[in-house]
Amino acid sequence: MAELEQHEGEQDIEKKIEETRQRFKNEFLQDTTDTYDSKDVERLQTEDALVESYLQWRIYVVDDALKMIDESFQWRKEYGVNDLTESSIPRWMFETGALYLHGYDKEGNKLFWFKVKLHVKDAKTIVDKKKYVAFWLERYAKKEPGMPLTVVFDMAESGLGNIDMEFVKYIINCFKIYYPKFLSKMILVDMPWIMNAAWKIVKSWLGPEAISKLKFASRSEVQGFIDLKYLPPHMGGTDPFKYSYPPLPDDDFQTPICENGPIVSEDEMESKDGEMEGKDALESSFSSEIAVKPKKVNFLEDSMRSEDSDKGDTSARNKGARKPLTTFKGPLLDVRPAEELSFGCAETEKKSLIILSNVTNNQVAFKVRTTAPEKYRVKPSNSCCEPGASVDIVVSLHGGSQASPQDRFLVMAAEMDNAGSQELAQFWKEVPKPKVMEHRLRCHVLESVKASVNPLRDGPAETGTSRQQEFNTTALDDNLTFTSLMRVMTCNARMEQKLNTCLWVQKVLIGLVLVLVVLNLLCLHLLSASQQPS
Repeated sequence: MAELEQHEGEQDIEKKIEETRQRFKNEFLQDTTDTYDSKDVERLQTEDALVESYLQWRIYVVDDALKMIDESFQWRKEYGVNDLTESSIPRWMFETGALYLHGYDKEGNKLFWFKVKLHVKDAKTIVDKKKYVAFWLERYAKKEPGMPLTVVFDMAESGLGNIDMEFVKYIINCFKIYYPKFLSKMILVDMPWIMNAAWKIVKSWLGPEAISKLKFASRSEVQGFIDLKYLPPHMGGTDPFKYSYPPLPDDDFQTPICENGPIVSEDEMESKDGEMEGKDALESSFSSEIAVKPKKVNFLEDSMRSEDSDKGDTSARNKGARKPLTTFKGPLLDVRPAEELSFGCAETEKKSLIILSNVTNNQVAFKVRTTAPEKYRVKPSNSCCEPGASVDIVVSLHGGSQASPQDRFLVMAAEMDNAGSQELAQFWKEVPKPKVMEHRLRCHVLESVKASVNPLRDGPAETGTSRQQEFNTTALDDNLTFTSLMRVMTCNARMEQKLNTCLWVQKVLIGLVLVLVVLNLLCLHLLSASQQPS
């Protein structure tokens, strides 16, 4: 029954997505095509996840979602969001370090830092500052699509001179309208009491769907949202990170552990052979996995030689690995899963599978990197995929390591035009960066489901029934929770409208009282003047 309801729900969502696309085409694209960027229109017609994000943020009301899409696409056209690059933003904005992405909260969401003390209100630079915010958000949206952000307003040493209400409202609109489902939380740390009135206004801008995401925290309370390793020292953390530009800060992806332990990088082996000159420091950090013996390997010959043995142990290697259900369609490879790898505490939850499918007519070289190389073994972490073929990559937890929501994986791929004559190490050093496809995956930590049955008393059939009942109950609870949440959001919206009305009436009454006081004073003055002898 639960599966049937889920299937019907998916069909309803698909109908809503198709209805939204058709109505947008008929109602918004009939008169003119210059209002929006053609790239955004094309994405709306091809990416279901994009349409669903607008629908979900507007509680699947198509009319409201269409208004949101219209406003969002006009903004993207006005600020040229699709064409924003580092060179289109004034360099001094990057150098100030007022905005940047770094670290994760305890739920694994990326942190978007806004150092309020470094912001100064200036009407001449407001447009560039808005583009600067859009640059960071768009950069993150392309690198980790569908993954939310936690915004941290670091208000230490800030004052009224740093508060720019127009700029703050713009940031809120970015998450409220322009990037739906992007906001996980908005944390205000160490807010001075003198700014309370200003932030009460900000709360009214957020709306009922986002008001619950606003968190006010002291230095000690923020540690409940963010681990110490990602908090700066002035917040009681241990993060040694200090912003500097260039380059832009990014995750530290490294080569994972191979099946037999840490590997020797290609750069190290070539330096031992004395055949590498002028080693590039940046490229050396992206070294790939090859055999432990320091010898040169022809990539094509090596792959052909190991093909038979790989086929023999693939099924054994993949045994127990969690199979992906979603797909990211890239220009070179289709990557499954689309967004996250799932790991748990049970032995059957220690492995996850990444499936890469070549959608080109040439060989595609790939490598997998991670932010936690000491935790994971990846097999294979560096290989190639034939045209039209697929490669299974097993990612397993190493030893007693536990997965964390902060862990990330990076799948890199590039097309090999002359695969027979190229060595893999040299290929990755020479391939231009614009030709490298990158796709990021994050870790999802599964909650262990403990069966409350007696194995001596209950048979396999009863155990299976019990688990099915547990899953059905969980699905029902989720549906009830979602329904209750929608009701609470609706009630909040009504209460906000009534509160705004009361505040408006209060202001009118105060104005009338002030007018009456002035009139009384005026009457007293005239009365006293008339009683004085001439």
